[in-house]
Amino acid sequence: MTMRAITQKTFGGPEVLELVDDAPRPAPGPTQVLVRVRATSVNPVELFVRSGAFPLLGEPPFVLGWDVSGVVEQVDPGVHRFKVGDEVYGMPYFPAAAGGNAEYLVAPARQLARKPAGISHEEAAALPLVGLTAWHALVEIAQLRPGQRVLIHGAGGGLGHVAVQLAKHLGAEVIGTASVAKHDFLRGLGTDQLIDYRTQDYTEVLRNAPVDVVLETLGGGNAERSFGVLRQGGVLVTAVERLSTTLPELAEQSGVRFAAVGVEPDPAGLEALTELVEAGRLRVHLQQVFPLERLPEAHEVLAAGGVQGKLAITV
Repeated sequence: MTMRAITQKTFGGPEVLELVDDAPRPAPGPTQVLVRVRATSVNPVELFVRSGAFPLLGEPPFVLGWDVSGVVEQVDPGVHRFKVGDEVYGMPYFPAAAGGNAEYLVAPARQLARKPAGISHEEAAALPLVGLTAWHALVEIAQLRPGQRVLIHGAGGGLGHVAVQLAKHLGAEVIGTASVAKHDFLRGLGTDQLIDYRTQDYTEVLRNAPVDVVLETLGGGNAERSFGVLRQGGVLVTAVERLSTTLPELAEQSGVRFAAVGVEPDPAGLEALTELVEAGRLRVHLQQVFPLERLPEAHEVLAAGGVQGKLAITV
């Protein structure tokens, strides 16, 4: 049996992404379920893997895509977490290949969770990778507490806008850096203070009002500069400069803590995110939804920068 999928045979730009209709359809093995994928989404990591800048999956050919939302179509006899017809979502296997940019995907049942009720598959598919990254960063690493101040860089992007909402749920005061075009959007999510990075220097704005936590999502030297706006004993969590050897030393010299956040399949975290969505405390904003065959265009839009929230793909 075959299926439609977006594959690539070589590293390169979005043009290397190729729609095929004869990709082999996977079959579930022990502890796995077969999911009919209804939607997926695009994250920056996929652009780096596609180009070869971050050869996470080795040499092509491969099928990109981790975020998925869909319907269980087949269940291994040993699986009792889900049944055929259940709506599920997640980011299975990350950082190994999952093959989410396709009509079908197999995944370990315990790497998925039930899709939040009341939202579309596209909205659900946009949440796992950014949602779990924000959860790991703010809840598990920073242990953000009510009344603390948190600075979120790139607050209007995919990870940033979810982190803003999670931080507000945790009772924090949220400061965000973002272009002025995203300020109304971010105020609507509860952001307490906004800094236009194009016209303002956040290190000057916060010089006399330090923060307890910084979530760094952009790179480009922001981590180093952010040490100057942290209180003594504060923590900087970075999602982009995870392998730095100099940042831990600089953090120690500054009297703060440095931590890199990775993301991995986490059903408990997904279930916590589901509860927040269903309680109306968290929503994913979709700037645009593309059909599967226009996935290369979605890569181009994300690479151009300035995306507000996420880009989703209907499969």
